[in-house]
Amino acid sequence: MVGCDGARSAVRHHAGIDFTGGAYPQTFVLADLAADGLEPGAAHVYLSAAGMLFFFPLGRPAPWRLLAMRPRPDTPPPAGDEPAPSPAELRTLTDTYTNGDVWLHDPVWATYFRIHHRHATTYRADRVFLAGDAAHIHSPAGAQGMNTGIQDAWNLGWKLALTTGGAANPALLDTYQAERQPVGRNVLRFTDRAFGIATSTNPVIRVARTHIAPRLIRLAGRSRRARTAGLRTVAQLAINYRHSPAVEEGHPRLRRGPRAGDRLPDAAIHVNGEPYTLHRALGAPRHHLLLTGSSDAWPTQTAALLGTPATGLVTVHRLTRESTQGALADTHGDAHARLGLDRDEGTAHCLVRPDGYIAYRAQGNDLTGLYAHLDCWLPGAPPR
Repeated sequence: MVGCDGARSAVRHHAGIDFTGGAYPQTFVLADLAADGLEPGAAHVYLSAAGMLFFFPLGRPAPWRLLAMRPRPDTPPPAGDEPAPSPAELRTLTDTYTNGDVWLHDPVWATYFRIHHRHATTYRADRVFLAGDAAHIHSPAGAQGMNTGIQDAWNLGWKLALTTGGAANPALLDTYQAERQPVGRNVLRFTDRAFGIATSTNPVIRVARTHIAPRLIRLAGRSRRARTAGLRTVAQLAINYRHSPAVEEGHPRLRRGPRAGDRLPDAAIHVNGEPYTLHRALGAPRHHLLLTGSSDAWPTQTAALLGTPATGLVTVHRLTRESTQGALADTHGDAHARLGLDRDEGTAHCLVRPDGYIAYRAQGNDLTGLYAHLDCWLPGAPPR
């Protein structure tokens, strides 16, 4: 059973898994409504000594979603005892942040709410697993919640599919917690710090939030490297599973490029003369073996491996710098560069998991280490 039943998870409760943490003291407002004075198609944030106000373009059921912290400190009554904010209260709240520059009207829905930060002490209890908000809830700062939950489900889903189908070592299911619990813990830590900065009443932090932070953000936005790093962090593309027991650096080791446990980078390629991408070519939900190097880099004894996927579990691809029929053609060398393969280190092999992460990689064309890795985690999968 997989508990994907949210913050009040009945699955987690009946499995006896603790959900440690608490609630932040602040009260927040959430509303879907129309607003005049905002540039359409972009998110807007207003910083003030009271906190932060966000407008997100929504479209339906209303043009905008408002998210803001109540500027006055209060102790909210128990949930369900406080009526929803009225249109007048919403306008007063918005005026506090925008100085009257934004006019609200036609609210569709509004509510007060509080934010919790909690984390399950384990993601597995025997045959019961937790994913998404059932495993971790946190501040919306950084917009990490949906990505984290989706990645939980995808990480566990392919492992369950292979294990229940008898193709994988049952120990593969243990790697779900080993890989995803540290991610959940780090997201909680990140959002807790961001939330603290956004809501702090400390005079120094308030000055930094309203005067220094906007300048630093604009300055960082001018740097392509800073923008890329920020996007990869917030979009969770920089997450890695390098310490997972299910990933392995083979021998001879590759000196550069993404390591085992990293997400496979994307790159533009061609397949039979048609423009393609590496992610698209390796997008089917199964393991993919990527063999790199020239057309004569792989000996004749690998012909069977190149021609017949192993019982449907592993699909084999050739990545070459030449336009070879049926191969992934990287004529410009972009994919090789992103994989850390130069002209002298172009022959290598890389096993990519169904979730797009590298399970095994090594230099050269000796597949002995790869077979051992597959024998451990996918018994019966290696082609012979």
